[in-house]
Amino acid sequence: MILPGSLVKVTNTDDIYYGFQGLVQRVTDGKVAVLFENGNWDKLITFRLSELVPVEVVAKKKGK
Repeated sequence: MILPGSLVKVTNTDDIYYGFQGLVQRVTDGKVAVLFENGNWDKLITFRLSELVPVEVVAKKKGK
């Protein structure tokens, strides 16, 4: 399920943002606004819901 605050990945191979991961800002009428942050730039892009998949966040174990 994709909700605001979720981490998502772009799956549309024809999109320039293919493979990028971003943070969902809002979901409205089947469209999703995703915030991409990378170093010195931030970009808010709107995608169709079908172009995104949720990313599973896995916590790393602490070393001994």
